[in-house]
Amino acid sequence: MNARRRFLLRVLPVVFSAFAFPVIAQDNAADPGGLRFGGEIPPEVDAIYERGLAFLVQNQDKSGTWSSRGENGITGLCLMAFLASGEDPNFGRYRSQVRKAVRALIEGQDAKTGYFESSMYHHGFAMLALAEAYGAVDETALWDGTEKKKRTLAQALDLAVRCAVGSQKNNRWGGWRYSPESTDADTSVTGAVLMGLLACRNAGIEVPDEAIDNALEYMRRSTGTNGFVNYSGGFGGMGESMNRSAVATLVYAVGQKRDWDEYKATLGHISKQLEHSENGHRHYFLYYMAQALFQGDYDSWQKWNHMTARKLAETQADDGSFNGSYGQAYGTAMSLLAMALNYRFLPIYERF
Repeated sequence: MNARRRFLLRVLPVVFSAFAFPVIAQDNAADPGGLRFGGEIPPEVDAIYERGLAFLVQNQDKSGTWSSRGENGITGLCLMAFLASGEDPNFGRYRSQVRKAVRALIEGQDAKTGYFESSMYHHGFAMLALAEAYGAVDETALWDGTEKKKRTLAQALDLAVRCAVGSQKNNRWGGWRYSPESTDADTSVTGAVLMGLLACRNAGIEVPDEAIDNALEYMRRSTGTNGFVNYSGGFGGMGESMNRSAVATLVYAVGQKRDWDEYKATLGHISKQLEHSENGHRHYFLYYMAQALFQGDYDSWQKWNHMTARKLAETQADDGSFNGSYGQAYGTAMSLLAMALNYRFLPIYERF
């Protein structure tokens, strides 16, 4: 309860201020403190978001999951899209979808190991989503009382952290790959798990500093002076990937490493390529690029945000969906989350 109180005391003033003292977008550059409160929402963003959420509402299974692959990480991303919309998760119009998704994630977690199948990617995204729900979702209304005793959000997150930390200790690089038992690592999976751990710490869940530090050091060793980030192993920055550079920029910023030369290199690299169009894993790129630019270069984020909103408005299907590499639910959730920084209701979307 102490952790939850700290979380609410930090978050609720932000939400209330967003309603009471709206900040005009062009003033944000002159007043960095106003960035956390949000600004004028482009009308196309509201339209994209409303249509996308309508699609997710219609396509959520009775179990609370989404059927792209029925995996925990995709359900987590869809849950985050609802939480990021600014609707009250306990009394708003999407409260049913939020509750079902949270229940599905808790039930989908291995009660002994804390693992969210079916890969550490999914574990990271599910952990991140529950950390964002923690302190915002009223757990007294989460279950109807007919179920067996269920884990609380805090218990589920504590188990998830233990799983990630235990997996990392067995990894020679200090990161993560697809399986909890993997002894090799890559910067993409490591970014997903690390963001989940950072969100847990931000919510007041105990996360060992050593786990965060080792993962950040792995990302650092994988980053070159040109801002390129290596995929696997732990050396240099061999081969360009805007995806990996965006992931690294984000974890450095949220991990409080803005003074690192590697952070400056990756941020400089992505900020110079605002019109970059990703052919492979496009929605994954949009998701990370939005957050990385917002954390590191607000002016560049504004330009990129307007360009991306126009592109998404043009490519959104009539039913509100976006086709992604892992199905429509995945593509839709990632596209909405790329726009969610316009609202800034998720704690992880605050500027660190």
